[in-house]
Amino acid sequence: MSKKHIEFIKMLSLRGPSIWAYRPIIEAWVDIGDLEDFPSNLIPGFGERLAAWLPGLVEHRCSVGERGGFLQRLRDGTWPAHILEHVTLELQGLAGLPGGLGRARETRDRGVYKVIVRAWYEPVTRAALYAARDLVMAAMEDRPYDVQATVDELRDLTESLRLGPSTDCIVDAADDRDIATIRLSEANLVQFGYGAAQRRIWTAETDRTSAIAEGVSRDKDLTKTLLQACGVPVPEGELVETAEQAWEAAQSIGLPVVIKPMDGNHGRGVFTNLTTQAEIETAFGVAVDEGSGVVVERFIQGDEHRLLVVGNRLVAAARGEIASVVGDGTSTIEELIESQINSDPRRGRDEDHPLNFIRLDSAARLEISRQGFGADSIPPQGKTVIIQRSGNVSLDVTDLVHPDVAADVTLAARVVGLDIAGVDLVATDISRPLQEQGGAIVEVNAGPGLLMHIKPAQGKPRPVGQAIVEHLFPPGQNGRIPLVGVTGSRGKTTVANIVTRLLQINGLYTGLACSDGLFFARRHVEKKDCANWEQGQRVLLNRAVQAGVIENSSRVILTEGLAYDRCLVGIVTNLDPADILPEYYIDDADRLATVFRTQVDVVLREGTAVLNADDERVAAMAPLCDGSVVFFGMNGDSAVIAAHRSAGQRAVFARAGAIVLAHGSSEQILTTLAAVPLTQGAQRPEQIQNVLAAVAAGWALGIDPERMCTGIETFGLSTVGVEAMPDNSAPALEISV
Repeated sequence: MSKKHIEFIKMLSLRGPSIWAYRPIIEAWVDIGDLEDFPSNLIPGFGERLAAWLPGLVEHRCSVGERGGFLQRLRDGTWPAHILEHVTLELQGLAGLPGGLGRARETRDRGVYKVIVRAWYEPVTRAALYAARDLVMAAMEDRPYDVQATVDELRDLTESLRLGPSTDCIVDAADDRDIATIRLSEANLVQFGYGAAQRRIWTAETDRTSAIAEGVSRDKDLTKTLLQACGVPVPEGELVETAEQAWEAAQSIGLPVVIKPMDGNHGRGVFTNLTTQAEIETAFGVAVDEGSGVVVERFIQGDEHRLLVVGNRLVAAARGEIASVVGDGTSTIEELIESQINSDPRRGRDEDHPLNFIRLDSAARLEISRQGFGADSIPPQGKTVIIQRSGNVSLDVTDLVHPDVAADVTLAARVVGLDIAGVDLVATDISRPLQEQGGAIVEVNAGPGLLMHIKPAQGKPRPVGQAIVEHLFPPGQNGRIPLVGVTGSRGKTTVANIVTRLLQINGLYTGLACSDGLFFARRHVEKKDCANWEQGQRVLLNRAVQAGVIENSSRVILTEGLAYDRCLVGIVTNLDPADILPEYYIDDADRLATVFRTQVDVVLREGTAVLNADDERVAAMAPLCDGSVVFFGMNGDSAVIAAHRSAGQRAVFARAGAIVLAHGSSEQILTTLAAVPLTQGAQRPEQIQNVLAAVAAGWALGIDPERMCTGIETFGLSTVGVEAMPDNSAPALEISV
């Protein structure tokens, strides 16, 4: 082989719906050179080496449609681009990412293929593609390759980029509801929905979580005072400033007591069941460094519990267990912790583990010293030594919670003012009222961790992500605004401007990203070509935007993808066979049609595709739409429009110098073409088509015909399209991110 290689020519990051998928993907162009003449079955030992390095490939069904299908293709003979696709997907899976779309497609150039793979995180997919190339070449050339080192690198990269499990479960629940999500930062800040209908979360905090409530929750003494005033059972306690005051307070409250920081979190600096002055003074010395003050509280007998409240509803509860070791007569306590506690697979350092590793911090050392031991002590055979009394909450008890307890914790969350709260309480039996057993609520926390409920160490997982999404989006809400996407060969900028005019006349603050620039209401924010993914996203991020219009060229669809996941109205103006893009292997009109159909593919079921009935290829896209279709055309008697109307559907067309709205057999004249300045007295057919397309979109959006008439009859009277709006349009207010 003179050119035995796999060379990457180009990688396109398609961050939105494209000709390949609804989800983000990377389209990698690869040149396999003379390997075009060497399918896998002609390379001795190649398939066996690949299967040995990546045994998970047996699960790839491939086009065979059954387990082991891809390996069968390897034995029968397949080409490196196809193999690269599967190896990339397998490496991503080993790195901790779900499976996903994979494709390999030939181009007109010999040896050049497009390899398409799902991109959960773009840097990971790029790295996986390069690693897959190196791995495949090593297997072909019978060279060693460190698969585990590669997987470890990819896994580390994935962990550095992925959402935390708490955030991820909420995002998954939103996806199940077909609610769009946009990650706003490298952290866990996520937007659900678009424009004015959007909501935001930061892990388990939402845009309804007030700063005041969060501040109250951090002040443990203030929280307890407010809860007590509202009749919520809490342990009596005092805020102290010195170790001497702590001992005096403990004597006043009654031993045993709890010492904890006034505004700490995650259980740091919390000491329980303290009975002596020495213990209390030692605990104070640690707790005072963890917060701005120290609280002494009555010790409540029972188990620690964490109850999750979402939107005034209890959705999950977990119980803690005491961490202890049993002496074997030869091992130190420190060694027993490692062998008996930290060896538990449920424990780990990351958020994928429901339990943390136990470390001999100051609280643990105090606990074992009270039992007469130190870290290096060797407990007698069979002796149980308690290491940690709190911080091990991971046993699901949701189904056991008494209704009175649920009422107490939801009241506690309301008193503090949190829409989502993690309420800590101590009780001997969660199935009995707190007052009956002397139990009490000890803390109310903002931004609670969800992992203990998603992955409990014992018991069934709870759908807490679903509960949070339902809290943000009650039935009937989905975070969507009227969104219009426009594509086609010609006229799309004009159509986008007219549709924006109609939406603004209808009273909606409208964002527009098109070739003329970026507009928010009457404000021209960017005076450059903004018909691209990035500027389209700005429309979706803007909290003021009540409706959006986004223009998409064929080049943008091919190289960036759509800025939105779905739209209410999708417009295809026309298809010019000369508008091909051979540099992207779009060589003929049929291939161009597959690009434009992307706009039709993303129309919502309750939405509408607006299609040119006079263009055969565009009209043929109608069956691809999940929603309804409104045709527009210059000839109301065309076979396409006639058949559509006979099926009881809608069409907009020109007849006898007028614009006609037709629904089934009924017709309504909107206005005359001569009254529409843009058509220059009905002398410009291309502009007539643009107006018809925009009117069809306005009709699909439910805009009143009288307002549409006003919109098109005044459009074009000023020098700058959407800047010159009538006085009754939405105010020129911009709130952008």
